[in-house]
Amino acid sequence: QVQLVESVGGLVQAGGSLRLSCAASGSIFSINAMGWYRQTPGKQRELVAAITSGGSTNYADSVKGRFTISRDNAKNTVYLQMDSLKPEDTAVYYCNATVAKWTMYRTLEEYDYWGQGTQVTVSS
Repeated sequence: QVQLVESVGGLVQAGGSLRLSCAASGSIFSINAMGWYRQTPGKQRELVAAITSGGSTNYADSVKGRFTISRDNAKNTVYLQMDSLKPEDTAVYYCNATVAKWTMYRTLEEYDYWGQGTQVTVSS
């Protein structure tokens, strides 16, 4: 089994900063992509940022230049540094990881895992 444990989000004023972290543990051969998604009531979960094991990154247009995703492969941890926060960044943020695991047939398969979600609230 694989667990993703996210740090606690919080309440911050517009223009402020917040850093999220997400640590993966369990039966892991390797972690390929890791990312952060967010969701607000009545809307679909959307990608915020993603990073490959090699360090290539991808950002939603709405956060480019304000958010930075990074990872520590030795710690199986991904971070999301959020600067210049806006009220529209208010959401539940979810960590995601694509994990390669050995199967009982001795093949490597990829599985998607999610964190429990953490609330980020930006006040105006």
